[in-house]
Amino acid sequence: MIHALITGAGSGIGAAITRTLAGQGYAVSLLGRREAPLQATSGQLPEGARSHIATCDVTDSDSVARAFDSARAALGDIDVLVNCAGAAPTTPFHKLDSAGWRAVMAVNLDGVFNCCAQVVPAMRERGAGRIVNIASTASLKGYAYVSAYCAAKHGVLGLTRALALELARKGVTVNAVCPGYTDTDIIRDAVANIVQKTGRSEEQALEEFTRVNPQGRLIDPQEVADTVTWLCSEGARSVTGQAISISGGETS
Repeated sequence: MIHALITGAGSGIGAAITRTLAGQGYAVSLLGRREAPLQATSGQLPEGARSHIATCDVTDSDSVARAFDSARAALGDIDVLVNCAGAAPTTPFHKLDSAGWRAVMAVNLDGVFNCCAQVVPAMRERGAGRIVNIASTASLKGYAYVSAYCAAKHGVLGLTRALALELARKGVTVNAVCPGYTDTDIIRDAVANIVQKTGRSEEQALEEFTRVNPQGRLIDPQEVADTVTWLCSEGARSVTGQAISISGGETS
């Protein structure tokens, strides 16, 4: 049985990926900062799915090491790593201080490094493995008011491409999936915040996000999960070092 470990598995895209991989017969380890959302996702898995839950702060290398050790003890070697944990606070650059910058870098970029460091040596030794980094269209373009997030996600894409080249002859693929604005709690909270601060309707606030997608809609988390599942398949063994945009044409 293939063992996939997913960070940020408690909600949104991470939860969709976890459910989809479990539905494909993968054993899944669910990692996140809080146990309750992980338990909620675990409760949505198909009957008989093998799963393991571990709380983890991806910014803390010791916390990551403990979580990955517990996952390996429960379900065996990690064959697939999906780095989905992230945060995108909104701050104008002139109000962004070094602590805010560092916090965004820590979860979005350092977290990917910490998790990759846990699986790459064993994947190299086995000559097989899949790493998928959820990088966002913010790895491909800039967005106002999230400069730290854009910088971190650009870093994730750079790390993805460099690691893909290092592992190309080792049977390990490394790819980035880059969703546009996706129908998750992050967007719902952002819409509510716009409504509260501006008095605009929910429909008007939502249009701030859908208008950047040429298809005029939010991305469904399942679309991202299906792309990740394909990248983990044997049919994608020649796909590595790529940034796959799931954005309705926004970055074309």
